[in-house]
Amino acid sequence: MIGYITNWTGILMLFRPLRFHGVRVPGLRWLFPFLPKRIQVLPLLSYDGRLGWQGIVPSRADKMASIAVDKGLAKLGSVADFYREIEPDRLAEHLARVADNRIHDIVEEILRREHPQLWYNLPVQVRDMVHARVSQQLPEILRELTEELGNNIDQLLDVKQMVIRYFQARPQLLNQLFQVLGAKELRFMQNFGFYFGAPMGVALVGLLHVTHWPVLAVLPIGGIVIGWVVNWVGINMIFAPAYPKWWCPWRQGLLIKRQDEITAGYAELVSSEVITVANIGDELLNGPRSDRTQQMLEEILRPAADRALGPARGAVKFVLGGREYDQLSATLTSEAMSIAPIAFADPEFNVQQGKQVNEYIAKQMAALSPPDFVEMLRAAIKQDEWLLFLHGGVLGLMAGYAHILVFGTEVATAWW
Repeated sequence: MIGYITNWTGILMLFRPLRFHGVRVPGLRWLFPFLPKRIQVLPLLSYDGRLGWQGIVPSRADKMASIAVDKGLAKLGSVADFYREIEPDRLAEHLARVADNRIHDIVEEILRREHPQLWYNLPVQVRDMVHARVSQQLPEILRELTEELGNNIDQLLDVKQMVIRYFQARPQLLNQLFQVLGAKELRFMQNFGFYFGAPMGVALVGLLHVTHWPVLAVLPIGGIVIGWVVNWVGINMIFAPAYPKWWCPWRQGLLIKRQDEITAGYAELVSSEVITVANIGDELLNGPRSDRTQQMLEEILRPAADRALGPARGAVKFVLGGREYDQLSATLTSEAMSIAPIAFADPEFNVQQGKQVNEYIAKQMAALSPPDFVEMLRAAIKQDEWLLFLHGGVLGLMAGYAHILVFGTEVATAWW
């Protein structure tokens, strides 16, 4: 029973609660900055002076997301590879479809607002020609834009920071990543506490009878050893060995045996939640490097806006003057850039292109060797596994004293 409870609570502590819950301890807020870094990062403490608990996985969202990128996504390909799977040509076509429905109104609105007299004085044929030229040149302009995005995507997009910020804002998705992919293994860990704890309990009783060592020492120490070992063995049964070994009772790590199944789940989650057109677009337009994206868009769209006036360009520039003409061109460029977020966020297009990314990730993961596959999935929690072992040891210690409290120190000899 203790073995089962140990593993059940250990798994629960991995994922719950999502946010830190605790009680304020006088002086802890003042002391916190002076504590060693290794103590500060423990999910037991909060910088605001509270003592409590937060699930290991959500408390390590930034670290785990970083490791998941370094050990996981980085093995699958570069951000340029993912961008190619989105199919830039189809992205350009999608942007053109969205823009075609809006660009006419944008041109009309700007020119009516900025230079109403000029726009109304232009013959209808000239106005129609401007709109026609914009619509005609739009696909080519946007194809050039998506090509430039692809050529410079490594400088424009920091996928590591994108994933970190995404998971920090949504820790439940990080939980989902582990709980969905490792559902069977987590359930095995929970049951393993019972199957391993039962014979170890019998062995402990045998040790008491054979050695006649003090119960006050054997039960607590034995509880620590059993609690620690049950988690250590359970974790290693999941991940090791990477290749089948004849001498190993379970032959191969349980997780590795399901590589094909886990590959499908990982690919679906990443392609539908993380590496999506919407997230890439948001990072490009609003992320830390968005100023580079904005500059590139301006460099491409401003000449395009200039060309859109066609033969009327000279006359318009003459009437407005150089400064007013440049301002008009800048306004057209700025308004045209507002189309991009709408196009990137389109749900239907995200689903369509997500299938391409899904297939790519699944194909790349299927080619991973067993050691690389294990490293990709285990790296995110490996540094904190000791907390599970410690948890098992502490509960084992408490269980040993609980046995003594309930049954007394003479229970072994009395039942013999």
